[in-house]
Amino acid sequence: MSRPIIGIAGGIGSGKSAVAKQLGDLGCVVSDSDRDGRAALEDPEIKRTLVSWWGEGILAADGTTDRRAIARIVFADAEERRRLEGLTHPWIEERRKALFAAAAADVPALVIDAPLLFEAGLDATCDAVIFVDAPREQRLARVAAGRGWDEAEVRRREDSQLALDVKRSGADYVVWNDGDLSELEAQVRTILNKILQHSP
Repeated sequence: MSRPIIGIAGGIGSGKSAVAKQLGDLGCVVSDSDRDGRAALEDPEIKRTLVSWWGEGILAADGTTDRRAIARIVFADAEERRRLEGLTHPWIEERRKALFAAAAADVPALVIDAPLLFEAGLDATCDAVIFVDAPREQRLARVAAGRGWDEAEVRRREDSQLALDVKRSGADYVVWNDGDLSELEAQVRTILNKILQHSP
């Protein structure tokens, strides 16, 4: 039986990472595009390119990349955002391919946790897509507590992405994440079993 590839999509603060973690706990191999994106920004060649584009103001005092400074640039200018994605997405994809290629034979599924799953066309590589949903008020509270973003920042970032209803309609399964972790785990386990049952 071939291993299915599962994509995870959802709004900011919906709990995509929590779903990815639970799939990992169930034995799946998870590609975390957020984590890899942060690593890409510290790649020496990529960092040199970014400095050549935007100057040393994108570097923190310790020489690491200042992601907030980059965010201010790319979320204010769609062309700059596309340029950044054109630079980092191939790097992230290579890391994902290596991770999946190294997965053990008994791994039940491969998971892509990517904020831009649909925008980057990664949904086309997936056998199933899970959309993680949650009330907007709950999502805003999570990102305020976890990342320090206010509603305006969330709106600015989501405005650069496909509308949530488009992502939801493009998914095969929807997880509703407004309860506790045990409720979420039950949904994730059920969906994974369904995906595995339909995998060739």
